[in-house]
Amino acid sequence: MFTHFNQIEKSVHYPQDRKLFIGLNPYAFLIIGIVFLGIMGAAWIQFLVYGLPKDPSLALLSITEVKVKGFPLWLILCHWVNFFFLMILIKSGLSILMDHPRLYWNKGCTPGSEWLKFTPLIVPKDKLWTAKDDARYISPIIGLPGYRHTVGIARGWHFIHVLFFVLNGIIFITLLFAGDQWQRITPSSWQIIPDAWAVFVHYATFNLPIEPDGFYHYNALQQISYFGVIFILGPLAMLSGVCMSPAIDNRFYWLPKLFGNRQGARSVHFLVMLAYVAFIIVHVTMVVITGFVRNMNHITLGTDNPSDYTGLYIGSAIILFTIAFFVYAHWVSWKRPRWVQRTDAFINGNLWQFTINKLKPRAYLKKKDISPFFWPNGNLPISEKWKKLAENKFKDYKLKVGGLVENPVELSLDDIKNLGKEQNITMHHCVQGWTGVAEWGGLPIKVLVDLVKPHPSVTTVVFYSFGEGLYGGMYYDTITLDNCLKPASILAWEMNYELLSEVHGAPLRLRVENQLGYKMVKWIERIEFVETYKTIGKGYGGKNEDDEYFDLIANV
Repeated sequence: MFTHFNQIEKSVHYPQDRKLFIGLNPYAFLIIGIVFLGIMGAAWIQFLVYGLPKDPSLALLSITEVKVKGFPLWLILCHWVNFFFLMILIKSGLSILMDHPRLYWNKGCTPGSEWLKFTPLIVPKDKLWTAKDDARYISPIIGLPGYRHTVGIARGWHFIHVLFFVLNGIIFITLLFAGDQWQRITPSSWQIIPDAWAVFVHYATFNLPIEPDGFYHYNALQQISYFGVIFILGPLAMLSGVCMSPAIDNRFYWLPKLFGNRQGARSVHFLVMLAYVAFIIVHVTMVVITGFVRNMNHITLGTDNPSDYTGLYIGSAIILFTIAFFVYAHWVSWKRPRWVQRTDAFINGNLWQFTINKLKPRAYLKKKDISPFFWPNGNLPISEKWKKLAENKFKDYKLKVGGLVENPVELSLDDIKNLGKEQNITMHHCVQGWTGVAEWGGLPIKVLVDLVKPHPSVTTVVFYSFGEGLYGGMYYDTITLDNCLKPASILAWEMNYELLSEVHGAPLRLRVENQLGYKMVKWIERIEFVETYKTIGKGYGGKNEDDEYFDLIANV
């Protein structure tokens, strides 16, 4: 009944590079080094020259009555729910990242321009090197599901849980301000900054400051840290994630510019994840060394008892449950991957279909924005028919368009060109994470639709390729008819003002700019109009959807 993902994995031979590698651009390394040494150096200079600053937490010890204390049940529940979902998002996010293990600040993603990479490989210039060749192995201990080319399942886990993470955050913020708990987290004056610095100097110089009982007081550094995690990292994670959507980028192009561009948003998304990880490590360390039993009672029972081990047992059980869930999730990923795909489709597919999928792309890029490098993806077709056509510069190529249409046609490239031409400069968004800007010239699909006159029952257009999927078999994908009719949806025979190259999809490739790149079929052989995608292939809407469990709706 189910296609086991591990069986597919074993059918493909590739080197599984398990070595950890982190490559930092020298300029990025210099900037990070200057910032780190500057902050730590300032703390040590203050300590060596002026001595330790006065610990602002001393004043808290003399306060015996506080207006707000303790942790209500809703806060305890939100805390642990947030922990659970955040762990899933981090692990699945790392699996997604490893399918294109390079981070950039530029939108063109030229190899060598990345500021951070997790691969030791240098892209060769003497042979075809695709984006999938560049993907990297990641251990399932770190990633979900881990291994290589599992971005479809990783995205499934990520998007299934991101909505619950957001919902939990909304509930938390609402209840925070509905009561008086916001006063414990929100700074009441600018004095919080020098006070937090004073506490940091103590930690940076290995002089632990006085720790107030967190049941009644937070020190200044704790307060500003919690405020930052809730009101800065959370919104940044959501906003940077949204800005990686091709539907959003091509409609509200000014939004990704808040981060510089789409790749800037991807880099910020990664940095937010690092900030969460750093916070968790520091937070857990401080919980342990400042009174583990008492602190666990705070956040599991809402009591302030240093000798009751109940809170420790409950907290440990929650952590063990989270670990057990990841073991289960790994099993599901490889034995029941369709469950992940279907659940993601039920939650997000329906949501995107009625929201961002309805957005119409707008042109905003100029000729000067065209990328000097455009990652190839997918191996060249091995079809003898395609090879013979390529030898003759596709002069004998005929595009068959049929299915549920009144006027099926066969069109040569010259026929297609004579029907009309539209040119667009757009950004390609690959599901792996890279982007590239290019000019595309070709036939508006609307013209083709008007020519063949599909039946009223048609909802889907199937594009078949001469190429193969990663695991063999003819590559195809489906696009809803309404998306085919959106602006900038074309059958391209031109890229960057030249005939489309073989590597990038000659003789024809699809461009539908509110979708991710895997929906834009290259090396198109024929087109078919159908009532539903469910009758094609395995019934999931495309070759990647069938074999790699990708999304049917690819707006994010």
